[in-house]
Amino acid sequence: MKSRYNRVPEGILIYRLDTATQMVSLMSEPHSKTETDKLVREMVVAAARPSPDKTRRGMILTGVDGTTMTLVACEQRTAIAWLEAIDLMLANRLRMGDKIEKSQNTGWHKKNLSGRELDQIEGQYLNLASYSNKLIRANKKNKKAAAASGIYYNIEMPQDPADEFEEEALESIAKRRAVIKDSWDFYRMICSLLRDRRKYNEVFRKLQLDPVYPYLHSMTGLSDPGDAGYENTDKEVIQKDLDRYLSMTRTQVAEDLCKQAEIAMPSLVEICKALAGSLGMEEVGIGPVKEVQAALKKAEKKYDGDLLKITDFCRALLVVKDLPTLLALLELARDSFGPLIRRVKLSSLKSDHKPLPGGYRHCIINVELKEHICEIQVHLWPMWLVCGVDGFRHYRHCVEYNTDSFENAYDALEGLDRKTMAELIVMAEEAVAETPLDSLEWFQEKFILDYFAEVGLFMKHGLYVWAEITLRHLVRLRTESPDIGPDHHETILLYKYLEEVLRLTGKDKEANEIKKRIKDNDKRLKKEKDAAEKSMWDMVMAAPTEALDMILDPNKKEREEEEKLRKEVKASKKQWRMIRKERFGFLDANSGGMSVATGSVDEKKVDEDGPKALAL
Repeated sequence: MKSRYNRVPEGILIYRLDTATQMVSLMSEPHSKTETDKLVREMVVAAARPSPDKTRRGMILTGVDGTTMTLVACEQRTAIAWLEAIDLMLANRLRMGDKIEKSQNTGWHKKNLSGRELDQIEGQYLNLASYSNKLIRANKKNKKAAAASGIYYNIEMPQDPADEFEEEALESIAKRRAVIKDSWDFYRMICSLLRDRRKYNEVFRKLQLDPVYPYLHSMTGLSDPGDAGYENTDKEVIQKDLDRYLSMTRTQVAEDLCKQAEIAMPSLVEICKALAGSLGMEEVGIGPVKEVQAALKKAEKKYDGDLLKITDFCRALLVVKDLPTLLALLELARDSFGPLIRRVKLSSLKSDHKPLPGGYRHCIINVELKEHICEIQVHLWPMWLVCGVDGFRHYRHCVEYNTDSFENAYDALEGLDRKTMAELIVMAEEAVAETPLDSLEWFQEKFILDYFAEVGLFMKHGLYVWAEITLRHLVRLRTESPDIGPDHHETILLYKYLEEVLRLTGKDKEANEIKKRIKDNDKRLKKEKDAAEKSMWDMVMAAPTEALDMILDPNKKEREEEEKLRKEVKASKKQWRMIRKERFGFLDANSGGMSVATGSVDEKKVDEDGPKALAL
């Protein structure tokens, strides 16, 4: 065996862990610079724990005689596999009988499993770890990457020389890995969805600081269902129920609605072109017309099968720069093609209403063109930036997996057994194999999310030292990022998890310092909000008579909130008028509305003399 390691590079020693005998043995020869007086050649292991090594590759082993040694593995996954194997080994009462005192604090020991059960779990775990390691090494070779350290990580399972390793066994391992890989991908997706939800919430928090927001908040939409939710069977604005639908199948009705949408599409294009030309949109998107099967599926999911409640067969999206541009768009739409508008949904943009599943907020305008209800989605640029065109995928996944039912992504791990948790950590290490923690950079978002997800596994699995090391590194990366920084909500979230881990490891002093930092950040956010409100109140209180009215109001206490809201809206509307005059003066210059070729919009509502702007 030792002859296999006679050409090990300087600075590397090969140790072998035999879980059958609890023995760790040196397999390679010392080097010229090895301190042989401190070298441990053999140890019967009685305890093991992660070391605070910043590379997250260190382990501290304690022998039955009290001797300790620290091993730093070549790779993260090596240290993880060793510690899990040792934990299983020390929990097995059948190993070495009562001759060796077992550690009573291991995670597996608390499960009170039989020796046979632990043997089976250990075998399955090591087979998976070995299989994953081989895939990583094969991938490195395909990429022609340096894989020198990888050759020193190997797992061997005892076999009868007379028996061949059956293909069925390898197939079983591959199937198990596929199941665990799917579980890891799902868990990581939940982490991603909740991360984006936090981003949406932060964007909305900042939008509420805009001086025109109280004015927008005071506006009432048209046929707005409010918090009706994803499933809205009582939707007011619906497609026309034509007589011919009585003799049609549901599929034929969907096909007919798609044809109507095709006819209405040119008119919707004209409207969007006119809006974009007047206001200067960040992005504009038209269509495509919803497909028949997609419509049938949506009707079944949202409207109890009612196809007439689908109002986005013909759809478009407009992305406006900010809230003032949204207000200008609403005014322009009202003055230009008001009689065609059937619904204006603003509720998700209001702080006292729920956002869409996943945290998104936008405005929807439904117009009737060619006797068909079409939809214009109006997105705010800061919201749009979070996911871009993938925003609908985010929304769909949040609906499908009901992610709004929990706040913490790590809650997705609740109920998983210890074996599955250990296997998920193997998959996490496979995901980050090409980017070790100590080489991770602030701009590598994909791997930062992988490591964040792995922290949750460490915390649930009791590997608090490695959770702490990873969190500290992620905090440093977020602090270094020019787009994030130390006070960003992502950094603060990492601090919250770090505080929790520090308390679990008894580091209360540092945990208290982090708690104070978190509280200071909360105070900063409140100060921002108060400053925004004060700037509006300053405008209101500039009028002495209004201030006197407030002082002399005998019912001030009872009416305080109502009065405050009224004053805020008044000040906000004043701000909007100033911005409107400065940026959107054409709204007054062309009070009749924008020029829209209404002949292509709805011939029933247009003067036959030619193109004309419509107004309410």
